[in-house]
Amino acid sequence: MYLLISAVGFLVLLGALIDIITRPDDQVRYLPKLVWVFLVILLPVIGSIIWFTVGRDWGAQQENVSFGDRRRWDRSPTAAGPLAPQRIQRPLSTEEQLAALEREAEFYEKQARIKRLEAELGDKRPDSP
Repeated sequence: MYLLISAVGFLVLLGALIDIITRPDDQVRYLPKLVWVFLVILLPVIGSIIWFTVGRDWGAQQENVSFGDRRRWDRSPTAAGPLAPQRIQRPLSTEEQLAALEREAEFYEKQARIKRLEAELGDKRPDSP
């Protein structure tokens, strides 16, 4: 009986530690991850229960955990089948964002000019009987 209780306590401790270590920092509430690890190690059962009830952010979805290359888990359903690796895109720099905005503004200015020219052309056409 005591062996069973000890085994369950150890499994809860192990599960809590794995969950704390693999969880991203933005999904850990109230204390830093290192403090949670120490709390769970010093007070195994109580610390684990507190972690799962208070410290863990249940609303956020956890990313797939890879103990190697993170690209191993990135999948794109559209690129050559459901398991084809996805190309990782870096965030655009400020200059690239400004250049994209300028291109967008030029596009809309050209569209407005086309509409103005079409309206002028429509005014100049003689009405057909």
